[in-house]
Amino acid sequence: MTVVFVTGCNMNSSAVSSDSQEEKVITIGYQKNGPLVILKSLGTLDERMESLGYSVEWKEFQAGPLLVEALNAGSIDFGRTGNTPPIFAQAADTPFTYVGVGFSKYEGSGILVPNDSDIKELKDLKNKTVGFSKGSSSHYLIVKALEKAGLHYTDIEPAFLTPGDARVAFEQGTIDAMAVWDPFTASTELHSDGKLLVSGEGLTTDRDFFVATIDFAENHPDMVDIILEEIENSSDWANSHHEELVDMLSPILNIDEASIEKSVKRRVYGIEEITEEIINEQQEIADVFYQLEIIPKELDVKEVMLEK
Repeated sequence: MTVVFVTGCNMNSSAVSSDSQEEKVITIGYQKNGPLVILKSLGTLDERMESLGYSVEWKEFQAGPLLVEALNAGSIDFGRTGNTPPIFAQAADTPFTYVGVGFSKYEGSGILVPNDSDIKELKDLKNKTVGFSKGSSSHYLIVKALEKAGLHYTDIEPAFLTPGDARVAFEQGTIDAMAVWDPFTASTELHSDGKLLVSGEGLTTDRDFFVATIDFAENHPDMVDIILEEIENSSDWANSHHEELVDMLSPILNIDEASIEKSVKRRVYGIEEITEEIINEQQEIADVFYQLEIIPKELDVKEVMLEK
């Protein structure tokens, strides 16, 4: 009996067929600004899967929320997002599970202000307009930063903007500050007269999370393990080949090499175990978003963590 991964089906991304001639396809969702684009570019997973009689179909997504929607629809088996899209996926009852987690990349996440801004510390954000992507890791970062300064979310004027739109508004002076992640942080520092008011240190870990449909994770754990192994291998390569990594990512992201270099030098690629501490990090995000009425119900994130 041959396992056939069928893409684009309702809810379930894989099925079993007795036809040994059927092609076996694993569909992976990725974003340009993430570790899976490195894996895709290196081609090592494709080669390994081909040796096992499988092929890999790569689907690009502009944002994490769109990727988890595809996970919900069953049009991908596996993907990577930031720390907030899985919260929304769970709130929407998406049949998925966390299967892996990356190292914290808090250094490249933060709140930026113009170099000549009168905003010198977090408390100065009161009554200011801050641009960030709604429901993103930056949204959570803003909430935690305000909390640290003794302010409330209602003390600022939020401007819900994509990183690109926030950059334009920042340069035009229509927002006072913006919260974003690398390489947009680095590019703003280098080219838009911006400086970090604070990084994510002590506020958010801003991790990569690797997710899969429940069907794929439960029925094909060997495939999940292989994918994670190859992510780890490609991460090792990325950490030890910064020059080649910059050459790879700059044209893909259409961002200058100096910004990419600054970004990759202040993060570590790789996978670590999902610990109780990491589960608690995700639980806090879920709790904060529920309190802010960003998600409609309370969540227990342990319910969607893969049990080994």
